Amino acid sequence: MTIRREDAAIVEVAVAGPAEVGESPVWDDIAGELLWVDIPAGLIHRWRPGAATVSTLRVGQPVGAVALSRTGGLIAAVRDGFAAVDEETGTVELLRAVEADRPDNRMNDGKCDSAGRFWAGTMAEDERPGAGGLYRLDVDLSVSTVLSGVSVSNGLAWSPDDRTMYYVDSLERSVDRFDFDAERGRVANRRSLVAVEVAAGMPDGIAIDSAGHLWVALWDGWAIRRYAPNGGLDAIVPLPAAQITSCTFGGPDLRDLYVTSAASGLSAADLRLQPHAGAVFRVRVDVPGAPAARFAG
Repeated sequence: MTIRREDAAIVEVAVAGPAEVGESPVWDDIAGELLWVDIPAGLIHRWRPGAATVSTLRVGQPVGAVALSRTGGLIAAVRDGFAAVDEETGTVELLRAVEADRPDNRMNDGKCDSAGRFWAGTMAEDERPGAGGLYRLDVDLSVSTVLSGVSVSNGLAWSPDDRTMYYVDSLERSVDRFDFDAERGRVANRRSLVAVEVAAGMPDGIAIDSAGHLWVALWDGWAIRRYAPNGGLDAIVPLPAAQITSCTFGGPDLRDLYVTSAASGLSAADLRLQPHAGAVFRVRVDVPGAPAARFAG
């Protein structure tokens, strides 16, 4: 198997940032705009490609993920649980609390499945192993625990045929797959698809293209990688920042891969070496993604 190291790939700085921890990019295919969050700053950003400015909404607490809603507005995984966000008024309404008995935990990455359920996980602020979980917000606003004993709940994606769910617990350094029941939103038969070697960084957010290949963001890895459905490494795209957090497909043809990054914790010397840390990057890819699923609640 030939692994493509795409050092010549055109990597643009789409939005300079810098974000403390940029995460959860999602493309609004109706508006033609990109959304993403800055987790510790509690910010949701929205940007139209080509625009000189970014609109920003302050959530009032850390926000781990954001997703679009079929009825307008946004659904978000905030520190305290699942929340509805009205961009016009700036109102943030907590719909369901999650782990209210664990004040040192917060919600992290999340995404909607094809049926419009919103999945998001948690982690301890000090990244204690096993302190978090993965939760599913159903369309009736009920919350179900999907996994417990999670360390740093992160990327989610579903195969094009909706029969497999992919999931990342970053401290496990593994991209796992489950058999997925799309009708009921159930998962079973967890197993590792990709074990990411320590030297490559930690797997973080993920996105899936129309060929069923996974793009994996690598924290402390200076890169994103593309893996085949059988787990084989297909391509590596180096990036000008170490802490790569997540990615999503956007643009009119869904072939612009937008990649978020973080500047948090970097020293002055680090920032001199990577002045674009915390930026949103854009990489042009050959295989498109699919429009982001929207919350149906």
